[in-house]
Amino acid sequence: MSRQILRCTSKILPLAHRSASSQAKSPVWPRKIFSGVQPTGALHIGNYLGAIKRWVDLQDAGENVTYCIVDLHSITLPQDPQVLRHNSLQMAATLLACGIDPSRATLFLQSGVPQHAELSWILGCMTTMARLTHLPQYKDKSAKLKEIPLGLYIYPVLQAADIMLYKATHVPVGEDQIQHLQMAQSLARAFNNRFGTTFPSCEPIISDDTSCRLKSLRDPTKKMSKSDPDPKACIMLTDNGKEIVEKIKKSVTDFTSEVTFEPETRPGVANLITIHSLASGKTPQQICQEAKGLNTGQYKQHVADALVEHLNPIRVRIERYMADPDYLAGIIEEGCDRARTIAEKTVADVKDKVGMNGFSLARTHRLLHEQKAK
Repeated sequence: MSRQILRCTSKILPLAHRSASSQAKSPVWPRKIFSGVQPTGALHIGNYLGAIKRWVDLQDAGENVTYCIVDLHSITLPQDPQVLRHNSLQMAATLLACGIDPSRATLFLQSGVPQHAELSWILGCMTTMARLTHLPQYKDKSAKLKEIPLGLYIYPVLQAADIMLYKATHVPVGEDQIQHLQMAQSLARAFNNRFGTTFPSCEPIISDDTSCRLKSLRDPTKKMSKSDPDPKACIMLTDNGKEIVEKIKKSVTDFTSEVTFEPETRPGVANLITIHSLASGKTPQQICQEAKGLNTGQYKQHVADALVEHLNPIRVRIERYMADPDYLAGIIEEGCDRARTIAEKTVADVKDKVGMNGFSLARTHRLLHEQKAK
């Protein structure tokens, strides 16, 4: 896929506080893309079609891409250690199965690069409690907890460090993450103003398509989520053909038998058409034309067939990778080595500008003096 094609399906939105004059004065940074995903178990088709497939498209377009399994973020809420290890391996297997190529993308585990936490601390000292408290995800999640972990409060700073560590210029995000990206921009600007130009101001890449907005199969007024108490509400990448067919057949539609694409008035049917479209590559209009003469019950089988055909190879590859944990560990370790090479340079530069590497400088000068004396 060329960059020209890619820009037809995604848009880069400049954030509001960047004026034309400030952009003109900024240095030209090489285009770099960073994104991360939490190891929370198997992904559902909304995660895949809305995020991971876009990652693959960016990689295939020849972009400079860095993708991270953000296990540090996942422990903002309590995790079972064995489950976290399994989920991290499963996420690596899933990303590889979906098409992430370690020879063309840097794929690594966040906790394997300690500079993420190191830069997060430095940036955390440059933000305020008031700013963090107003972020929507913190307000949403903290409202459900009696005791709020500090990690849940400050994780947007770690998120900013993730991006800034690799001097990313663009980040694929959903609209619900825009304010967190603004935090990264704000911290980059604050650091640059105080210590000199060090970080680019990253811009969001937001998809124009409907893949980010797949709805629950059981309640099409809600977003698809694997935390839904009804297991038939979403389709997982690890579901087999029988499970996919059963979930599609049990999906909620309406009492009109004709297959039409009307998201506002017929959200259940429109959701199935969207899924069918994303799995087959056909437009909703093509699908409706082909489905003439079918009722919604009959049409569900066509959706299931297209989805099984698309997802079955991915499921098989996930199983194959999970059967070889040593291979997965090797891929992740190699990715961590590549990521650390970049991260170490960034943190060394940050420490130098902040004034935290005085002892290493003194040691270097002493060694040089001793060599000259010899």
